[in-house]
Amino acid sequence: MWKEFVVMDVIAMAVSFVMALLLGHQIIPVLQRLKASQTERNIMESHVKKNGTPTMGGVIFLGSMFVVSLATAHIQPHIIPVIILTMGFGIIGFLDDYLKVVLKRSDGLLAWQKMTLQIVVTTIFAVYITRYSGISLTMRVPFTNGMMLDLGWLAIPLLYFAVIGTVNGTNFTDGLDGLATSVTVVVAAFFTAAAWSLGVAIDVLGFIMMGALLGFLVFNRHPAKVFMGDTGSLALGGFVAGMAYMLQMPLFIIGVGIIYLVEVLSVMLQVGSFKLRHGKRIFRMAPIHHHFELGGWSEVKIVIVFTVVTVLASILMYFGI
Repeated sequence: MWKEFVVMDVIAMAVSFVMALLLGHQIIPVLQRLKASQTERNIMESHVKKNGTPTMGGVIFLGSMFVVSLATAHIQPHIIPVIILTMGFGIIGFLDDYLKVVLKRSDGLLAWQKMTLQIVVTTIFAVYITRYSGISLTMRVPFTNGMMLDLGWLAIPLLYFAVIGTVNGTNFTDGLDGLATSVTVVVAAFFTAAAWSLGVAIDVLGFIMMGALLGFLVFNRHPAKVFMGDTGSLALGGFVAGMAYMLQMPLFIIGVGIIYLVEVLSVMLQVGSFKLRHGKRIFRMAPIHHHFELGGWSEVKIVIVFTVVTVLASILMYFGI
């Protein structure tokens, strides 16, 4: 039986990859005609050349992931809540992008609107997972030989914190060509391997997302022909958090998502330092990938290093399952 699932996973990944390639060739010209382009502001001179590059490209891998995953959901129904969380945050990101780059409303969704929508989507996921999936909110503790942590009612606020925090972490990571895409391919691989090891039937969605992201990376690698925008980055956060919770592994996000965490912390530290130390900064620029860029690192080098860090962290955390 396991051989049949492996074959299904590989086929799903291949189909998702090809579909992302086909969608990319169709959607990028549409985004160009809509003038759905990103304007780089207050960024180093090397990013000026990115002006005019279409954004909202997250619809490419999201479209591929959604179609292929629907075709396999009847075989592995546990992927449904992850799809809900991924697409829900993708829709929020799409609305924000559409307002900013198509309707030219510079603020996009207001902060309170975006947060309200994120809470609504997280609530739908929380209700589904607790009432219909049969998955408990008890959590696996890394490096304890399978010890489970039951926080009782505190597990619910932690779920909101973990989901929304992960989503915004991936959003900050999307700042260089191929960065969020490459890092998340590795994170998806980790949770897919964990699903296999634990015998939880959500592995097909991991393969589907990897295929879709690799297809998107053909267009998103440096120099990028398209950016994923909030459409893609928020959706990726939803995917990571959803996979983690279906595996009862939200605590593992801290390790495998180390890049997401560092990106968020760099922004928080920078803002805090600026306010508390009267304009003094810790980093040359935040998020931290811009700090390295201003230090002379090329975009390609940063993407490679951050991806390798994610690979090493994922290998370490795998031994902690």
